[in-house]
Amino acid sequence: MAIYAIWNNKGGVGKSYLTFQIAAEYALKNPNKKVLVVDLCPQANSSTMLLGGMENGESVLETIHSNIEKRKTISGYIDERIVSPYISPKTGANYLTQVQNYNTEIPSNLYLLVGDEQLENQASKIYGASINGPDDAWRIVHLWIKDLINDVQNYWGEGNAVFIDCNPSFTIYTELALMASDRLLIPFSADGSSKRAVKAVLSLLYGITRYSGERQSDFFLESEKYKMALPQIYMYIGNRLTQMNNSSASAFKTVVNTIGDEIYAVWQRHAKYFATHPSGAVTPSSKKTFKQMFQFEVNDANTASVVSSAKGIPIANLSHGFHSVAGKKIMVNQTQLDKQIPNVQELVTSIE
Repeated sequence: MAIYAIWNNKGGVGKSYLTFQIAAEYALKNPNKKVLVVDLCPQANSSTMLLGGMENGESVLETIHSNIEKRKTISGYIDERIVSPYISPKTGANYLTQVQNYNTEIPSNLYLLVGDEQLENQASKIYGASINGPDDAWRIVHLWIKDLINDVQNYWGEGNAVFIDCNPSFTIYTELALMASDRLLIPFSADGSSKRAVKAVLSLLYGITRYSGERQSDFFLESEKYKMALPQIYMYIGNRLTQMNNSSASAFKTVVNTIGDEIYAVWQRHAKYFATHPSGAVTPSSKKTFKQMFQFEVNDANTASVVSSAKGIPIANLSHGFHSVAGKKIMVNQTQLDKQIPNVQELVTSIE
């Protein structure tokens, strides 16, 4: 079972949107596999999109969250782990939601661990459990989400895929998400703040500091102490890149290449933090072949992207023409769909 975390230490790069599109397309292309999305962002944006979008998805979320007795969400599982912090109850599969029961646009083989704003309230208790208790409390607590996914794997069997939508800030539940993952997808936008955020990812996760003598993150130091495996970088994805004219296209390309150069420099010194793909592929031997393997770009579909997420319709299933969003008729042009659909389909073919 391949487990992918979608994370950048910056909001607004479209990680939830990418999670929605990648998971739906992967499920469509792999009907014999079960696909799980674990929504570990308190905003629950990927859950909203999967469950039907801005209107229907929000309504479904409210219904799920209102069941206080049995909260079938990621926070429901976390509540159970807080009660039993150091021994897994092996109940992760009890929290699965089959998305098609709420949104018929989603393939029947896609399941969701529903996101929940209560994660914010639970953070201090998760942290407390990680510093109190047995000597290896930090290690045990940081494997809570991995335990959950193992429960699902035991329930389903082998040969499936998991996508974890992470919170942008480096909170305790983000740490649990990353520790549960094998591979990392890093979405970014073409701006200077994304470059700084990518540097933060490399520093927080892998201890690759920006300045000589800078302290490494506690997360990295603890993972080293307990010899815990970190997710390997699988791809960094320029998301919703807009190219209005030749000058703006050149400017965006410059920023994308600068971010790529930053990550390539890490590859040259720390290749162990990267997962070559497909499995068994020839290791990149130059900047060009490195970028061919690890760098990907998704164009902005503009209005089509907005309608796709608002209606909970994967971009590949969205039709051109008028769509009703919040009581207004919005036009989706075929040219907008043609900008992004091939990107998403090609991206998913690279995911094992």
